[in-house]
Amino acid sequence: MPTKNFIRRLLLLRYKYISQKNFIYILSIAVGLLTGIAAVTLKNITYAIQSGLEEGIIFSQNQLYFILPVIGLFLVYLLTKYMFNQGMTPTIPPYIKRAIPSLLYSLLRQKGLLSYKLIYHPLIMAPLTVGFGGSVGLLGPAITSGSALSSNLSRILHVDKKTRTLLIACATAAAVASMFKSPIAAIVLAVEIFSLDLTFASLLPLLIASISSVLTSYFFLGDELLFNFNVTEKFNPRDTAFYMLLGLGTGIASIYFTKMYFAIYAFFDRFKTKFTKLLVGGIAIGIMLYFIPPLHGEGLSFTKDLFEGNYLHALGSNPFDKYTDNIWVVIVLLIGFTIFKAIAMTTTFAAGGVGGVIVPTMVMGSALGNVVAKIINNIGFGHQVSESNFTLIGMAGLIAGVIHAPLTAIFLIAEITGGYILFLPLMITVAISYMITKNYMEHTIYTKELAERGDLLTHDKDQSVLTVMTLDSVIEKDFIALHPEMSLGEMLREGVSKSSRNLFPVTDSNDMFVGIILLDDIRSVMFDQSLYESTTVETFMHQAPDYIIYEKDAMHTVMKKFQDSKAWNLPVIKDNKYYGFVSKSKLLTAYRTELINFTS
Repeated sequence: MPTKNFIRRLLLLRYKYISQKNFIYILSIAVGLLTGIAAVTLKNITYAIQSGLEEGIIFSQNQLYFILPVIGLFLVYLLTKYMFNQGMTPTIPPYIKRAIPSLLYSLLRQKGLLSYKLIYHPLIMAPLTVGFGGSVGLLGPAITSGSALSSNLSRILHVDKKTRTLLIACATAAAVASMFKSPIAAIVLAVEIFSLDLTFASLLPLLIASISSVLTSYFFLGDELLFNFNVTEKFNPRDTAFYMLLGLGTGIASIYFTKMYFAIYAFFDRFKTKFTKLLVGGIAIGIMLYFIPPLHGEGLSFTKDLFEGNYLHALGSNPFDKYTDNIWVVIVLLIGFTIFKAIAMTTTFAAGGVGGVIVPTMVMGSALGNVVAKIINNIGFGHQVSESNFTLIGMAGLIAGVIHAPLTAIFLIAEITGGYILFLPLMITVAISYMITKNYMEHTIYTKELAERGDLLTHDKDQSVLTVMTLDSVIEKDFIALHPEMSLGEMLREGVSKSSRNLFPVTDSNDMFVGIILLDDIRSVMFDQSLYESTTVETFMHQAPDYIIYEKDAMHTVMKKFQDSKAWNLPVIKDNKYYGFVSKSKLLTAYRTELINFTS
């Protein structure tokens, strides 16, 4: 009760002294601060687990560390079953697998309301997954935790849905800014993922949240960077064709990444129990780690070693050590890492692990970029390129291809390098990678499942408005149903005289829809009493121009059916029975209202 009274007094002071605009700015600062703390906490817990396992457990000394992912996944399984099995509401449909798709669905269908348990759930599960060697990242869990913080803060302070959406986008930007210390890329990512309109009203809160989060990260971690990269070789125009080749390679790799992601999930969906998935996934990850040790964890140390040219240390101790004097063996091992990073990452997810996609994507891209550079330098062309630059730009190419965020990829890498020396090759590689993947597959691992079910917001306002609208909001049920065996006289007495409508559905004894009658269909005979008993409803009824299937048709499908059929009213069928009608006039009115709300 004291807490409720305090919040009530706080809200009264806010309404009295603080404008809506300034209130959003204050909340942006708070969201940035809280998300920054969540991200720092996540990293510190994970690194504490990793260092404890590396230094204090005999596994690492005997090279048995590949057993650890099974232990980590088992701990996640136990906590999920006994600690987080209840109370994770609002619930997310099972076809949504990752953090960002869950946020996108929640914003569309659940008004951005996230369970308070999602604040600390990722802070426990992700460190166990990554710390014990799961091949996933920490950015996704940081975004989830920050978004849950902003959602519950907005619920406590009675913030409207539109502002709540902006605050969740602020949390996403803040998580990226804290992890990478790159506030500009953080803002761009939030805009690209959440399809926000880049206006001053949305830009400034995103900027404030990013700055607040970066300062929080600096306060707790100092000037420590995720990647510390200094450009030693500037862009050489003669390398343009090779950067185009890298763009082609990252584009193809992005398609492979996405297809492998869905293929592995489809494979694991065959298993009926989570424990079976854990065992199969844990064993598979262990085998991969035994032959390719760098797959262990996020893989950031692997990428840092490639930046420094220390590729032998990056590859670690493996069964092929005695052959690594041959550069082509090294190239094959790096290609193997590139191929299996996507497999190890998705297997970790499918087995029940908690983590993010973006950092593993960057690590995989760094390996691919390094491979391309090594091939160019050793194939006998007599032309040398910078392996570190290709390593860096390979990261950007894969980000652009996998999550369809080209601007994020460019600005993220530019900020990591601390300048724009490599801006042109970045743009070349990213543009080619993005064009290849976008032309081949319209949607990403974040958006494909949502788009297939009509649950995806885009930058297309018309499409977004139709996506936000619900069929229930436009269904009208005040129609008097007739039956085929009714006489004309009975129809006039029981239907026409009691209805304000000029349209009548016809149903059988089981409420199955069999046709419609318009007032115009009987206007010429409705006063001919000689036909009242001799003719029936079945004589005058006819089929509807089209039907709306309640369980199947999204709003854009409904709109298209009206356009194609030229009808003013279409019947709705639910569970194979008549349910109501949708009128074109009500549909367009609802559309205009939602469009005003959407763009205001």
